[in-house]
Amino acid sequence: MSEMKNAMITGASTGIGQASAKYLADKGWRVFAGVRKTEDAERLSAELGERVRPVLCDVTDADIIKSAAEQVHNELQGQSLDGLVNNAGIAVAGPLLHLPPEEMTRQLDVNVTGQMRVTQAFAPLLGARKGFAGRPGRIVNMSSVAGFHAMPILTPYACSKFALEAFTEGLRREMMLYGIDVVAINPGPIKTPIWDKAQELDPEQYGETDFIKAIHRLLKFTLKSAENGLPPERVAQAVHAALTDKKPRLNTVVTPTPMQGLILKLLPTRMADRMIAKQLGLMPSA
Repeated sequence: MSEMKNAMITGASTGIGQASAKYLADKGWRVFAGVRKTEDAERLSAELGERVRPVLCDVTDADIIKSAAEQVHNELQGQSLDGLVNNAGIAVAGPLLHLPPEEMTRQLDVNVTGQMRVTQAFAPLLGARKGFAGRPGRIVNMSSVAGFHAMPILTPYACSKFALEAFTEGLRREMMLYGIDVVAINPGPIKTPIWDKAQELDPEQYGETDFIKAIHRLLKFTLKSAENGLPPERVAQAVHAALTDKKPRLNTVVTPTPMQGLILKLLPTRMADRMIAKQLGLMPSA
């Protein structure tokens, strides 16, 4: 009988993280599911069964992350970690001219620096240490199609995902020292609570700015995209493939609108700028 595989997933209380935990557990993995709240830990245990082990893990708190890594280390009982899925993330929205700087700091702290904190704490369990004689694990970073193209108003989120792409590429090249592969998954619109949370943005806080019309248009478009988005299980399948394929893709795009990304990639950038600005009402008055 083959040895059970083990994975740590951050941001596993809802959405893509929860779906990935369930999918891997159903495939026979033992999953350490990072959550921030005790009640989420209790709920996951009840809903997903004994293969899913909730772990309190706030990606913005180094001490909590250290405790989480120690807990996982103890539960592994000498086994290594086969996968680390850096999934935790938030979405901050707002026009850059008026965005409170602390909101950009919060966006990057969760979506970029948080991934580094977690990676530093868990990398030794994946095999990033001297004298490790086992099979090296893998790191999967949850990026986004926003890591390729920045939409107005959602630029803070795109900044974090562009940065995560660089983090993934640089980390992959560094981790070659240990034989640990690092790849990214780039979801498009997915039916998850992250965009519901993003709607905590009160458009009227920017009501006196020149961007209010564009904000309302973009929020309407975003909500509609989320309603028509793919189920998070589709991303969970990509997570499993990234962890198990002999040679996983460096970027796996999971989106219901693949042509949209292709068009943006093929169009001259200035033309794409005008197209997006026209749709959102960001063209200058005649």
